[in-house]
Amino acid sequence: MATTKKTAKKAVEAKSINQLRSDLLGKQNDIAEFIRGNKLGELTNPRAITVTRKEIARLHTAIRAAELANPISSGEGEQVI
Repeated sequence: MATTKKTAKKAVEAKSINQLRSDLLGKQNDIAEFIRGNKLGELTNPRAITVTRKEIARLHTAIRAAELANPISSGEGEQVI
């Protein structure tokens, strides 16, 4: 059996850090509503929680990658190593 090495997927759409952060806030609000609805028994598709959690993780990763690529625009200033 030949093993294949997984490669990182590139983002199809380039977004700024501020756009990614606004998307993140929206997803965090969505997951809060999904969890509330699930506890009340109103959520028809509980898989939406899992999908949204993964989307939030992807957004965190994209934000971090953008900050590392351009540390000046992230507002961190100088990095201490």
